[in-house]
Amino acid sequence: MKKNGLKYFLVIAAIAGLASCKKVIDLHLGNASGQLVIEGNMTNVPGPQYVMLSRNVPFTSPNVYPAVSGAAVSIADDRGNQYPMTEGSAGTYSVPNAFGFGSRTYTLTVNAGGKTYTATSTMPGTVNLDSITDKPSYFDAKSGQKIITVHFQDPANIPNQYRFVMHVNRVQVNSIFAFNDEFIDGKHVDLDLQENDIKIYPKDTVTVEMQCIDKPIYTYWYSLAQEQVNNPGGQVAPSNPPTNITPTTLGYFSAHTTQTLTLVVK
Repeated sequence: MKKNGLKYFLVIAAIAGLASCKKVIDLHLGNASGQLVIEGNMTNVPGPQYVMLSRNVPFTSPNVYPAVSGAAVSIADDRGNQYPMTEGSAGTYSVPNAFGFGSRTYTLTVNAGGKTYTATSTMPGTVNLDSITDKPSYFDAKSGQKIITVHFQDPANIPNQYRFVMHVNRVQVNSIFAFNDEFIDGKHVDLDLQENDIKIYPKDTVTVEMQCIDKPIYTYWYSLAQEQVNNPGGQVAPSNPPTNITPTTLGYFSAHTTQTLTLVVK
């Protein structure tokens, strides 16, 4: 796994067109070691839902994060539905054939090492991703380099937060894209996903996932994005972003809608 600024790599649970893939996020930030890292998602797409548990290592250590096995992990919603999870590969817990609903609140419970952790996330309603397009790069158009633009209609008078995940030729870019609708409320949005990790050229295949996320998860990803901007070369060990997990540990639990579009760049 490539090591740079913030060392984020996602592995995700079941989305259209990538249903056979698990998404995992390399979020082992800070220099203290041995902390529990929880990376959990509940989506609106039917299929397995995943929670991954591991321990972090010092920032300067190799990217080998011990999995946490033998934990008790479950998700429940505010309607009384329970989703107990079972461990497959070490540290990976899942529930098959499950999916979430917009406006419902989901609570993750993890009992690991004799300690119980909880996190709550409310799944927003879906905002449709209308299309994705490419256009010449602002910085290197002469070489044929491209950037990707997402197009969608933001609902008026409803606070919305978005996260986008981009893959280029099946490799996820490191850039983190997290936005709210403070300046785009009710507008048709043409949003450039400018990233500096993988150069995009004609004939490349680009996949963009759009997540509608709640405010605490937006704060989490936005904070990581700011760390990424402030520490582009990884000169300083990044601080830990605000989490929705209690008691505080590393990671997050996100209940979000997800949709994916794929483009062959022209």
